[in-house]
Amino acid sequence: MKLILLGAPGAGKGTQAEKIVEKFGIPAISTGNILRAAVKAGTELGLKAKAFMDAGQLVSDDIIIGIIQDRVKEDDCKNGFILDGFPRTIPQAQALEDMGVEIDKVLDIEVADEAITKRMSGRRVCANCANSYHIEYKKPAKEGVCDACGGELIQRKDDAPETVQARLVEYHEMTEPLKDFYSKLGKLVIVEGQEEVADTTALVFKALED
Repeated sequence: MKLILLGAPGAGKGTQAEKIVEKFGIPAISTGNILRAAVKAGTELGLKAKAFMDAGQLVSDDIIIGIIQDRVKEDDCKNGFILDGFPRTIPQAQALEDMGVEIDKVLDIEVADEAITKRMSGRRVCANCANSYHIEYKKPAKEGVCDACGGELIQRKDDAPETVQARLVEYHEMTEPLKDFYSKLGKLVIVEGQEEVADTTALVFKALED
């Protein structure tokens, strides 16, 4: 089973990737992780990627595709894999096709922007021990105070409403067109994200087994 996971930031892709890994025993591959691994291993493509990263530039698509192509040839991918966070654009998806990386299904987890903004902007983390809370779904016993250590609960910059909304705009402009791309290839499966993680997971597993 060779999968791509799509979905806006905050739609719960990471959690669903973990559930798929647990159930099917296939690795989840994220661009950031494999880039760091290739750089650490000192591979030819890793060294090229490091040159971009050291210069503060985005790593070029051809290098990322090459690293992914190498990664999916490793033994742990023989029964399949999940690509999470890649491709992000039509050119990246087309390059993946052109290089012969075969994908069985593209799973798109859909959650309304309003729900994502509410979910992410309500998150709070302890400045001391990093325990996480939510102002609506997982409240601390005392507002603004960590249950575990008494530390101050803060909102991360990434979770600020304006940051979340900016990331959603970028997703809709750059990544959402992939739905049409993969729909035309007959590979797109849409799952409506639910309030409860377990309910979304049940729909994900049903979509994968159909």
